[in-house]
Amino acid sequence: MAALLACFAVSLLAAARGAVGQKGFLSIDCGLDANSSGYTDGGIFYVPDGRYVDSGENHRVAADQVSTLLRAYETVRSFPSGGRNCYSLPTVAGAKYLVRVIAVYGNYDGKNSSSTLHFDLYIGVNFWQTVHADSDNVYEALFVAWASWAPVCLVETGGGTPFVSTVELRTLGSDLYPPLTANQSMCMADRINAGTNTSVTRYPDDPYDRHWWQLRNDPTWKNISTASTVQEDFNYGVPSSIMRTAIETASNKTKLELTLREDKTSHRYMFFVHFADFQKSQLRQFDITFSDSKPLQFRPDYLSAGTVKSRGWFTADDGVYSITLAPTAASQLPPMVNALEMYTSIPHTNPMTFPKDFDVIMAIKMEYGIKKNWMGDPCFFPTDIPWDGVKCSDKSDTRRIISLDLSNSNLHGPISTNFKLLTALQYLNLSGNQLNESIQAFCKNETPSFVLRHAELVTPPDDGRKNHGEALQNVENRRFTYIELEKITNKFERFIGQGGFGPVYYGCLENSTEVAVKMRSESSSHGLDEFFAEVQSLTKVHHRNLVSLVGYCWEKDHLALVYEYMARGSLYDHLRGNHGVTETLNWKTRVRIAVEAAQGLDYLHKGCSLPIIHRDVKTQNILLSRNLQAKIADFGLSRTYLSDTQTHISISPAGSAGYMDPEYYQTGRLTESSDVYSFGVVLLEIATGESPILPGHGHIIQRVKKKIDAGNIHMVADTRLRGAYEVSSMWKVVDIALRCTADVAVQRPTMAAVVVQLKESLALEEPHANSDIRRTVGTTSETSITTSTFGPSAR
Repeated sequence: MAALLACFAVSLLAAARGAVGQKGFLSIDCGLDANSSGYTDGGIFYVPDGRYVDSGENHRVAADQVSTLLRAYETVRSFPSGGRNCYSLPTVAGAKYLVRVIAVYGNYDGKNSSSTLHFDLYIGVNFWQTVHADSDNVYEALFVAWASWAPVCLVETGGGTPFVSTVELRTLGSDLYPPLTANQSMCMADRINAGTNTSVTRYPDDPYDRHWWQLRNDPTWKNISTASTVQEDFNYGVPSSIMRTAIETASNKTKLELTLREDKTSHRYMFFVHFADFQKSQLRQFDITFSDSKPLQFRPDYLSAGTVKSRGWFTADDGVYSITLAPTAASQLPPMVNALEMYTSIPHTNPMTFPKDFDVIMAIKMEYGIKKNWMGDPCFFPTDIPWDGVKCSDKSDTRRIISLDLSNSNLHGPISTNFKLLTALQYLNLSGNQLNESIQAFCKNETPSFVLRHAELVTPPDDGRKNHGEALQNVENRRFTYIELEKITNKFERFIGQGGFGPVYYGCLENSTEVAVKMRSESSSHGLDEFFAEVQSLTKVHHRNLVSLVGYCWEKDHLALVYEYMARGSLYDHLRGNHGVTETLNWKTRVRIAVEAAQGLDYLHKGCSLPIIHRDVKTQNILLSRNLQAKIADFGLSRTYLSDTQTHISISPAGSAGYMDPEYYQTGRLTESSDVYSFGVVLLEIATGESPILPGHGHIIQRVKKKIDAGNIHMVADTRLRGAYEVSSMWKVVDIALRCTADVAVQRPTMAAVVVQLKESLALEEPHANSDIRRTVGTTSETSITTSTFGPSAR
């Protein structure tokens, strides 16, 4: 992190405030005893790093350094061997994250070598920043997760032994930082809270726990502030507490200039400058110039945050970057600045492992507890060295795992079914291990396409099309050509939605049957595996509360799924008012929709010959027909048990942020109860009308539990219902939802039990559903519940 010449007072040692078990937060104390259950310090809950890294040594900083440090910085993990050592951080593909590495040397090794000690940081295969032990301690980056794990790697470069104090991961809102994309990560250079007297501001003032540093006073500036709430900018989410302070020039006609000097002139920079005026009676208008770019005229809004960003990424040849705010001739007030962010670009230039291969190999690593040198990117690690025993293709920027040698690796148990998910695998050696079944039996029972050769398992090289194609020959659904899709959609004229797979278009078949055509986009993270899983799942299942698959298209590079058309969109649309939906679903309709969706999930779990776990239950995937009948959709992440004796599926966590079962997220053990947890979140959305995650207000489970402590259901229920619900019916749905979202899976009900309870809730509402008399919201002891009923609080 660079230092502004205008002088930012950065104090890492200031008391930090944070989140205890905050959803979307992971705070790792590097070097903490692996047997520790964690601790809270300065409001942040820290956990040991043993489960996230397989190498390194634990140390404590020198005794004379301890008194000046937070507890988390009293220990470090150092990496004297290996050259490249990585932490594996759990993520959700496609989600945005902030990752922070803090490295406080503290003379932990007694060598007083901070002046020469340096090493490199990587995110996955991409260079992030160089750590210098004698300068800044905080290193932050923003990135979009490409798989279920994000490696953060410390790479020795000849400047001494790499070390780290803490590694922190924070989930960001999906709409934050529009320039942050799957192909563009960003390294934080500076983040400034102007006009404050606090050296560093973070959580809980900032719900994403971004660090905002104080800008030192300058005689040509003055601090201004307001006690009023400032509305946040949707795209950057700068909290009101940051935006309530600012600096302005002492004179109305004086320019306000901030300057940054960088030694490395090759870096590309981008600025985000945040403004909100504290008055509205006089005109405040100024021109903003980034270095020598063309000026941008701006007028800050009253008590509403606005952001001006530089025009793309730019580089200054002399290494000097400036932001100049010059008042216009018409301006009655001087320029002002509330907050500032500055980032450098993290180029994505190195090849990386195909995300699904990465997820599968990590699932295999966890399933067998493999401790060999399996860190970082399997094919690149983060320079061009693959994992031990792994060989990858080298013909494109996305590498596929084509060979895996796990011979004599002390593997125990059955042969993992995850191996067959490595669809480009040509060679697999499992000899010399203590496995419960023979390779011959595995080939026969699990993967017919495998053949045995010299006690090694080999697959014919292909991209999965042969095996998938053979299986699709048995699919009864219609196979469309791309020309037919163009015809039934009138050349994709009517766009009706967007999902992770790609855009969805309205279509009409020859017999006038309405359909929805979901096309796979080039940018989609969904590949053949998800496409094949959805076709296979919807071919095997038929239920009135599951969306029907009409057919599919698989023609060269064109992948598409054709479903029955659900005219009323998704439950999400109705709860959020999306896509022109203006009606508010009444309580009876909401409970009936919940019953129907629960019946669909119950069928998947118990009505199929082998249980199917949906793995992505959310309001976006509950679709509504013309008469508001609910049906479960989107089976791209679904998984099916392989036998009726199987108790769980070992697989890398996947799903949608806010809905994912915390036990599955931590262990990789997928069961039916994972769907139950997600459905519990859906029920809370139905009751409250709120999103699962509201920045600054925590997860919906935490919010509901806090409100029901008062024993008044009116505080929980969606205000748009205007009290028009049977109190006992509302309480029952909330009760069911909180039981479904218990942290421990064994404490959750089955979907069959949920169906029964929801039908009882519907029956309680029925006698009052058509009444024009608004019911009074009760708070009597007969209808009050407390959080003690529901077990541990959600993480």
